[in-house]
Amino acid sequence: MALARVVSFDGVDGDRLAALVGRMRSDDGPPPEVAASELVMLHDAEGGRALAVLFFDSEDDYSRADAALSAMPADETPGRRASVAKYEVVLRRTT
Repeated sequence: MALARVVSFDGVDGDRLAALVGRMRSDDGPPPEVAASELVMLHDAEGGRALAVLFFDSEDDYSRADAALSAMPADETPGRRASVAKYEVVLRRTT
């Protein structure tokens, strides 16, 4: 069963988000405790909001990552963390 961790952020500054995305692209990948199979970042520039959707292949992977990401300092996020939710992935498709 795949799981998704969906995090919404408010007060997102485009420059700060661009810097974080640039850093993530240049890194060798996420830390070992964040074993996400995929990351999707969405940005609403007009609304100053963003969504981060991380996909995990198992409950263990999700739990380890959730603990690590919940402990992440606020200056390493694109804005104020507004919500964190866990979803079961019922369909995942790319065309």
